[in-house]
Amino acid sequence: MATTFKLNGVEVMVDVPADTSLLWVVRDELNYKGTKFGCGIGLCGACTVHINGVARRSCITPLASVADQNITTIEGLDHAVQQAWVDVQAPQCGYCQSGQIMQAASLLKQNPSPTDGEITAAMDGNLCRCMAYKRIQAAIRLAADRHQEQSS
Repeated sequence: MATTFKLNGVEVMVDVPADTSLLWVVRDELNYKGTKFGCGIGLCGACTVHINGVARRSCITPLASVADQNITTIEGLDHAVQQAWVDVQAPQCGYCQSGQIMQAASLLKQNPSPTDGEITAAMDGNLCRCMAYKRIQAAIRLAADRHQEQSS
């Protein structure tokens, strides 16, 4: 049975089993490779996408649950946090960074001026094997500060 949803603003239809994870649909069926496979059980955050604007783990999200929903991957994200990532040179190897950025963008949408503790709490489930956590936090803080400056 075919499933329809919006991916990065474009309606798509895929004909795969309904229990296929969104991660594999995005990567293998639709060829968006920015969303990464990390653990396969929703614990590392490498597969993070936005479903209706909220960060979710695509590796544990069955396709059937996203029918008629809006999905955004790193390829469709347009957010100030991306420039902050570049400016502070947050990534090291880069593998987890798309998931980190997606989680950070979701955080800043919900809380445009988070404290360091709130950043840590929101990003806690996104793992970085290179231990770039301080630079990731600095990038989020920079994006939040820039947003505050523009709002003033």
